[in-house]
Amino acid sequence: MGWLGLDDTDTVKDGCTTFSLHHLLIHLPSSVEVGELRLVRLWPFAHNRTRGNAAVAVEIKTEDENELMNFLSTYWEQTLQPLVGKIDQSNDHGRQQTPTDPGMVWYSSLPEKSNFYLDAVQREVTFDQAPKPTRSWGGGGRIGAIAAVVWPKTNITWEAIAWRMEERWKTTERKVCVQALTTVSGMDGMFLTRDPRSQRSLISPRGTCPVLFGVRGRTPEITLEAAKVLVEANDTEGVLGWRMFATNQASDDHLKQSYIGTVESVEILTRGTTVITTEHHQWLAFAESGDVKLMAQGLVLGDRIEAFGLFADANVLHIEKLRTIKKAPIRSRPTCPTCQRTLKSMGQNQGVRCPVCKHRQTQEWIEKEHDEPVGFWVQPPADARRHLARPLEWLDWPNEAT
Repeated sequence: MGWLGLDDTDTVKDGCTTFSLHHLLIHLPSSVEVGELRLVRLWPFAHNRTRGNAAVAVEIKTEDENELMNFLSTYWEQTLQPLVGKIDQSNDHGRQQTPTDPGMVWYSSLPEKSNFYLDAVQREVTFDQAPKPTRSWGGGGRIGAIAAVVWPKTNITWEAIAWRMEERWKTTERKVCVQALTTVSGMDGMFLTRDPRSQRSLISPRGTCPVLFGVRGRTPEITLEAAKVLVEANDTEGVLGWRMFATNQASDDHLKQSYIGTVESVEILTRGTTVITTEHHQWLAFAESGDVKLMAQGLVLGDRIEAFGLFADANVLHIEKLRTIKKAPIRSRPTCPTCQRTLKSMGQNQGVRCPVCKHRQTQEWIEKEHDEPVGFWVQPPADARRHLARPLEWLDWPNEAT
């Protein structure tokens, strides 16, 4: 028994690493047995990340490892190696693409006590930092492939992925039964099936690739049931096949810690993207981040805030979860005890004076505590979260105003 890992066989407009694994599995020698499948999302800012930044792995049981190795080497040379260097000549998806660099690894047994998965999901890593595989093929994709193999399976969720007929791969149109999707969305334990605001489906990619849908659940049983409902529906287009993966999606494994700071300034950019400057670094709330953006826009100098997120570079935190710990007090000028007029400043550190009777005093400000509720967390809407982001509803955190 051993583990096979695979990554980086897709581009923004073509291919799919999950389908590459499915295709490999259906061509395995009849003497081997397929076990658990895994899909892991990795460091979102990896330089050579693929479209969904996901790698896959599978447990394979065999009595003849040499036979399996011969098959894998031949399969690699004939089917996977020709994918090296593919790249889309398109900027439609908002980021520069790097050529595909597929990688495949085999472990005769799982490495013990490896931290490589957490490293690969929290920062940039290299192949040399990984536990050495029994066999490996290819290039940079081996990094993700290894991470998928050594994933320790904490905070597991499940995803059933169905692949459409090959003649449909070049179209962006996907036919998934609306009624079946409504049924699946109502199943207890399913998540990220539809946007609760627009009711738009979140299970199907919008680009050209083999995937028809990927439906996510918190248990294998409910995920399997949901996939069957969708695949067997009369109004769902035909599929080449479908499989279920254990995943690290909605795990928050990519987040090391929270960050706390005091607001020094708030700047609202195009479309509402908001930059918060704190004493340590800048925090960024994107226009698409919904309640996160709105909370950021309402901050003022002196507010104490806490966030979870990732640093795209050393000085900018991309916010994924945000809360206000303490609001800065409301400051106002005192009033004259005789005239009831607002006192005016006489200059820096020179006190204040009544513009009518000229009464003076040294106390320049009156501070009043905010009555605005604080302490509750906010998150982006469902369609704007990372695959790795754990919903607030699953966490024992305050997510209502107190």
